[in-house]
Amino acid sequence: QACSNANGGRLAVTMDEFIEPAGNRMAEPTTLINVVATLPGTSVASKSRLLVVSGHYDSRNSDVMDAKGASPGANDDASGVAAVMEMACAFAPHKFDATLVFMAVPGEEQGLLGAAHWAKTAQRLGLNVEAMITNDIIGSTTGDAGQRDAKQVRLFADGLDPLMRLLVRARANVPASDAETKALDASRDRLQAIVLAGGAEDLPTHQLGRPLKALGERYMPGFTVNLIQRRDRYLRGGDHLPFLERGYAAVRFSEPFENFNHQHQNLRTENGVVYGDLPEFVDFAFVADVARINAAGLAGLALAPAPPQQVRLDARELTNNSTLVWAANSEAADSEVAGYRIVWRATDAATWQQFKDVGRVTTVTLPVSKDNVVFGVQALSKRGFASLASYPLPQR
Repeated sequence: QACSNANGGRLAVTMDEFIEPAGNRMAEPTTLINVVATLPGTSVASKSRLLVVSGHYDSRNSDVMDAKGASPGANDDASGVAAVMEMACAFAPHKFDATLVFMAVPGEEQGLLGAAHWAKTAQRLGLNVEAMITNDIIGSTTGDAGQRDAKQVRLFADGLDPLMRLLVRARANVPASDAETKALDASRDRLQAIVLAGGAEDLPTHQLGRPLKALGERYMPGFTVNLIQRRDRYLRGGDHLPFLERGYAAVRFSEPFENFNHQHQNLRTENGVVYGDLPEFVDFAFVADVARINAAGLAGLALAPAPPQQVRLDARELTNNSTLVWAANSEAADSEVAGYRIVWRATDAATWQQFKDVGRVTTVTLPVSKDNVVFGVQALSKRGFASLASYPLPQR
């Protein structure tokens, strides 16, 4: 709130309060609060696009049901909350086309409760959540074997896993409102169409991971963002998952190594080993660097137009050329779109390898065989910021 006040109230700070019923990790009904700071977009065409970034402010010790014992949570996840708060304050004086949402959420350790509440509400309201990033355990550069690297961070980005879960859910007896069922079915159908067209590695979350890596490494020379095609680490989860499972593009940043002596542990010393999630084990300079990686990606996407729609790859005849067709951005957005960019990569590559800017057109033919590469189409702002890539479905 202080950062908002210092910048003319540009950040709208709200308390999203709800009651979580008793459940698997909740002994009794409990009031929880998502702390949300929203920086409204200034573009008529893009202000409905939401870019969400979060950390969780709850913590735990060895017993997930221990509500009274000490659990400092310095790394898991005060590090993520600090990064999100600093980003909100850094962004507050500036104007962006899209709307940025900064969240500190509760109940992650009890089942991703705050994030799930917000994601479910967003889906019910039909909000256009273009991207969601969670920062969870971004505070240490040293692993439990003493390995150390302060110049890399992991970015978990997988889109196929949530599609499979949506498919399984469609066959399960999961109570849901008619509106929620309709929204989930629409998400499933949209993702499934991409996969059936050969885009299993080009779902919305994959398309989000690529620019976050590229922009982060561009603005932080010498820093490596390791793009990992998994939804999260084994046996663990994060606040991006409720978004993933509703069809949104959602990813997780996490430190390069983990020391499990400093996660989910009662404070103690045994055989000379200190257990517990204490501030002394946090590398604060590294937290700041990860926040900068986040900020580079968020700013780049928030200053870009919306992704192109109705993108098609002409597959109606045999040819070694590739013709792509797409719809022009909406009339309101068109004045802000300088042109379009075609990106492509080899089928076994994780990130885009080549591109060609084609101007303000809605179709282009390239002397590149569609049989050998994967294409995407991006919209470009007048300042050169590129949207998320859209995967072309085959036109037959």
